[in-house]
Amino acid sequence: MTELFELISTLKRPRLLIRAARFGQSEYNRSRDLKRLMRAPVVPNPEQALHRLLEEEALLEASRQDGDAGYSLMRHIDILIAMMAEVRLLPRPPAQA
Repeated sequence: MTELFELISTLKRPRLLIRAARFGQSEYNRSRDLKRLMRAPVVPNPEQALHRLLEEEALLEASRQDGDAGYSLMRHIDILIAMMAEVRLLPRPPAQA
């Protein structure tokens, strides 16, 4: 699980994307939004969800950087919102001395 925190803490995305995702946090509904984003009948646990969300976000980021015409800004923001929300549900790693 520590690797999830490391992966997320090292992500570098445009400030506007991050601001939009932070703004959308107040409207996030895990059962509704995660099912829709993951196209799944049941909501996975936060760790499983984050692994899948990270994979999809990496694809979206590559698409954005390549200037792909099929890139969806809204989906990218939705995925980032879900990632931010799911990270909050993970148990915190022990503090290092």
